[in-house]
Amino acid sequence: MRNVTSENITDTFLSYLGPNTNPRLKEVLTNLSSHLHNFVRETKITHDEWQQALELLKWAGDITDEERNEFVLLSDVLGVSSLVDMINSHPEATSSSVLGPFHVSNAPDMPLGADFKRHYPGQVVLVEGYVKDTRGNPIPGAKIDIWQTAPNGKYSSQDEEQDIYSFHGLFTADENGYYAFTTVRPVSYTVPSDGPVGKLLDATGRHPWRPSHLHYIVKAPGYRSLVTEVFPDDDPYLDQDTVFGVREDLVISYQEQPAGTFPKDGFELSGKVDDSYSRLNFDAILLNTDE
Repeated sequence: MRNVTSENITDTFLSYLGPNTNPRLKEVLTNLSSHLHNFVRETKITHDEWQQALELLKWAGDITDEERNEFVLLSDVLGVSSLVDMINSHPEATSSSVLGPFHVSNAPDMPLGADFKRHYPGQVVLVEGYVKDTRGNPIPGAKIDIWQTAPNGKYSSQDEEQDIYSFHGLFTADENGYYAFTTVRPVSYTVPSDGPVGKLLDATGRHPWRPSHLHYIVKAPGYRSLVTEVFPDDDPYLDQDTVFGVREDLVISYQEQPAGTFPKDGFELSGKVDDSYSRLNFDAILLNTDE
């Protein structure tokens, strides 16, 4: 088309789509092009501004590697990741929350009651709960992939001193849907701010902090997979998470337990914990694929 204008460019773009374009792809591109073109028109983007945007995206690509995905982080701090989570969550199931850029695939299988803490400092935290369906029935054999930061605020993929699977583990729920392990309380931390995401945060007067949390991916045949996080109710960044991941049903309490009450069996640390410890209970509710 020779007479493309600022007013007809969206329709022109859509007219270029071939007849065999996947219907869902066509729907997505129709909305994307409409909103993007309207955004450019309404904000009257200049050449310099658009060039800065392209350079930021190029920088994100340059800094991305197997351990760090700056595009995921950019999606997170813009609220897009959380918005996708929210519109795909179901009110009867546990809320989804951001995956984040630091998940390590193929975590080792660990027995129920295994310990993440090992030699790291800090109070022992006993984490346990159940995987259930929306009717409260247990889901035996559910797979629970869990990971967190070390006490220094770093994930294993960020820290050369940690083994790659440090504070990562894959558990299988028992016949009652039960899972349990011990760890040390994760800490609040900052998202990487030495790249384009950091530049964007600085330019808008935003901080890079996230409240402490445990990450979960829960899967079971016949159920929708759940990607979520669990946050303590006393974290100072609970109401200002830079990636917008906090949901009301994901906020829990660490319950202080007196010395001498740690379970005598069922845990790798049974018989080894004499001091006080904390207990955290979190149940994951999965949605049946037919719901």
